[in-house]
Amino acid sequence: MEHTLFVVVITIAIATLFNVFLKKIKIPTIIGYILSGIIIASIFRFDENAKETLSHVAEFGVVFLMFTIGLEFSVKHFRKMKQEVFAYGMLQVSITGLLFSGISYFLFDANAKTSLVIGLALALSSTAIVLKVLNENNETHSGYGRIALGVLLFQDLAVIPILLMISIFTSNDKSLGSLLVELLISATIVFAVFFIASRYVIERYFGWIMSTKSEEIFLVSVLLFVISTSFFAESLGFSYSLGAFLAGMVLAETKFRYKIEADLVPFRDILLGIFFVTLVM
Repeated sequence: MEHTLFVVVITIAIATLFNVFLKKIKIPTIIGYILSGIIIASIFRFDENAKETLSHVAEFGVVFLMFTIGLEFSVKHFRKMKQEVFAYGMLQVSITGLLFSGISYFLFDANAKTSLVIGLALALSSTAIVLKVLNENNETHSGYGRIALGVLLFQDLAVIPILLMISIFTSNDKSLGSLLVELLISATIVFAVFFIASRYVIERYFGWIMSTKSEEIFLVSVLLFVISTSFFAESLGFSYSLGAFLAGMVLAETKFRYKIEADLVPFRDILLGIFFVTLVM
């Protein structure tokens, strides 16, 4: 435990020094986090347990990032982005996936299944890195920012059929039909729970929490909601970032949206910074 805390202290100290310098010359903080990770990994030799613990903590940064993005895009807003998500997103994943699959198949002599998996894996982008840059420059709501967000959301959705495809390639026990049924049941449960919560539970729950007039209880309740919804989605085979995004969309329909966003932004940025450092480490 003490060793893990030492890793956290060293990580934050180096990242802070770098970002103070880089910010003065108008370089994004993500560069500072990446350079910090390179230096920490090169100079220090931490045990794997400390690195793993730090990585688990850092993953909450991605969860909170997707949650706050969801807060800015309500269900009504999402409906207006159908073209960005499904048209542009599908084109990006399909074209990029086929391109890398072809390179893997023809240039590196990989078999068809392996090439397809490699191509689709390389077609996916880092949601955390792209949205971090867009948020820092206040470009999330710009024209290309909307398209980028739409493509990233489709990629998060595409993870589900990609994992299903890998399961089909590697499974000798389950048939395609049974895997598709499991996916359909999981998707139905997730969206049914989120729909019921948004209609009948969330507004009353946070209204009840606000009646205590305690900022501490309210913040803890928000953290509980974000983490539990992410865990719920991940336990049913979806990505935790997609679960956090859906949770944000649910709360975007409530009157507590702006207060929640203001309270969570500091946590999101700190944890996201640690995420980028551990990613490089």
